[in-house]
Amino acid sequence: MRAVVVRKHGGPAVLEVSDRDAPHAGPGQLVVDVEAAGVNFMDIYQRQGNPHYVGDLPYVPGAEGAGTVATVGPGVTGFTEGDMVAWTGVPGSYAEQVAIPADRAVPIPDGVAPRLAAAVMLQGMTAHYLANSTYPVAAGDPVVVHAAAGGVGLLLTQMVKMRGGIAVATTSTADKAELARHAGADHVTDYEDFATVVREVTDGVGAAVVYDGVGRATFDEGLSALRPRGYMVLYGAASGPVPPLELQRLAGGGSLFVTRPTLGHYIASRDELLSRATDLFNWIARGQLEVRIGGTYPLDGAARAHDDLASRRTTGKLLLLPR
Repeated sequence: MRAVVVRKHGGPAVLEVSDRDAPHAGPGQLVVDVEAAGVNFMDIYQRQGNPHYVGDLPYVPGAEGAGTVATVGPGVTGFTEGDMVAWTGVPGSYAEQVAIPADRAVPIPDGVAPRLAAAVMLQGMTAHYLANSTYPVAAGDPVVVHAAAGGVGLLLTQMVKMRGGIAVATTSTADKAELARHAGADHVTDYEDFATVVREVTDGVGAAVVYDGVGRATFDEGLSALRPRGYMVLYGAASGPVPPLELQRLAGGGSLFVTRPTLGHYIASRDELLSRATDLFNWIARGQLEVRIGGTYPLDGAARAHDDLASRRTTGKLLLLPR
């Protein structure tokens, strides 16, 4: 079996394809032939040796994908060989095969292509919990979506609109701005002017929530763009971690809220995992949610995929295709 292996931390060049023993389906596990594996910023952080993401070396990166069940382990019910499943939060997905816990496997329904399923397991469910749980967008809420042409951003913008919110999207180029408009954004601006745009479109009141996956470059200005008792939802740090926050700033800004959610806490139970995935797959099958695949790469293109994602040359979701 071929897999991408990281033997030392560093740049994209440390991603090497090598032969490894095929996984075995232990008790409660499925072995899956991987059709597509998602590429995410956390894969880059882990590869670089970020202390919040680092694990033991060597390792196979990737934590998200979709494919066909090849082997069903002892004690597993509800799955058979040949079933199509998707997953997130399972390490080792940059490979031709991966062993996954059966209770983390999500059946892919008819009408949803496996690549689309792979593309929404992490980013789609992130957008889902942000808009529906962390801060449930209400009709008429002014909402800032940063990096709106990215994988989470395009999906989140659509979900904000599904819930009746007014989406203020930030992007870095004209082409990305057009993608954000296509996703339903009501107002599109660059990162330098977004707080001004928010004040203009809300008559100075401010945004109900800022969904920020950028971090250092946008966080401080995002606080100033919020209305009293508004929510700063920091779910990523693509530009780097935010500096320490003086809590008095929240009082002075209008009794603001700041939260740093992660997907794992919003799909901790199988019921919640399946509920969010069911919503996503139903929306995709009905044509209510458009999923943009921004690029596909073979296993030996993993380094290029990481470089493309980190340099922000891409839009939508990047996938590795092991087979």
